[in-house]
Amino acid sequence: MKFSILLSLYHKESSLALNQCFLSIWKDQSIQPNEIVLVLDGPVGEELNRCVEKWQQIIGQPLKVIPLNQNIGLGKALNEGLKHCSNEWVFRMDTDDICKPDRFEKQIQFIQHNPNVVLFGGQILEFDQVPNDSKVIKSVPTSNQDIKEFAQKRCPFNHMTVAYKKSVITELGGYQHHLFMEDYNLWLRVIGKGYEVANLSDVILYARVGNGMHARRKGFEYIKSEKQLLNLKKELKLQNPIHANILFLIRSTFRLLPSSMLGKVYNTFLRKKVEK
Repeated sequence: MKFSILLSLYHKESSLALNQCFLSIWKDQSIQPNEIVLVLDGPVGEELNRCVEKWQQIIGQPLKVIPLNQNIGLGKALNEGLKHCSNEWVFRMDTDDICKPDRFEKQIQFIQHNPNVVLFGGQILEFDQVPNDSKVIKSVPTSNQDIKEFAQKRCPFNHMTVAYKKSVITELGGYQHHLFMEDYNLWLRVIGKGYEVANLSDVILYARVGNGMHARRKGFEYIKSEKQLLNLKKELKLQNPIHANILFLIRSTFRLLPSSMLGKVYNTFLRKKVEK
């Protein structure tokens, strides 16, 4: 089965992380992709350019590099990259994460056995710098019905693990401007259209979340984004309006917590520790 990998790179990424990402996509995978579409979201600097050029030499024609003149943000960059994906099935990946060696094999097998599913992802292990030090798993529900219920409260997919049909995403208008939540917005629109979705129960990717990423998800800009999310849920009639409003107030309250407390909330209630 042919499939494309879609990534977006911007200047704050490290060349070390990008190199690890490409290793996991290409050299360490049990099945290699037919195509890798890498969008350069604005100028990325000499060091990252050298890393990209190195991988162009290693991978050759399957690696398409799409340079943009200026930084336009993740959602718009992915929309631009999607135009250059030649295959119906597109697998997402972030340039600082690491695929497990059998990620693509497992997702291809799932596609072959579940022809009605148009969007699905998997579980992730979060780490700071070294994948082997992963201590936290970010779990998402696996069945179509559980995902639809979960989506009323929280994002039901780990974006960097998803695979989707290009035709469906294009039909729905792709990623739309929604500060910090372009992916959640898109998933709600897919679910709202009645398409079948799923998640693998397996961990298929190591996600880099160092430097207090969760604790920075706060402030009034995030509350504005929460309000946009509330409006979308109402528009799509995915949730009882009263429940949606209550949830908006709860989520907005969390956005006003001090960084240290918000980080504890994420790690205590929204993540599960890995038993070793």
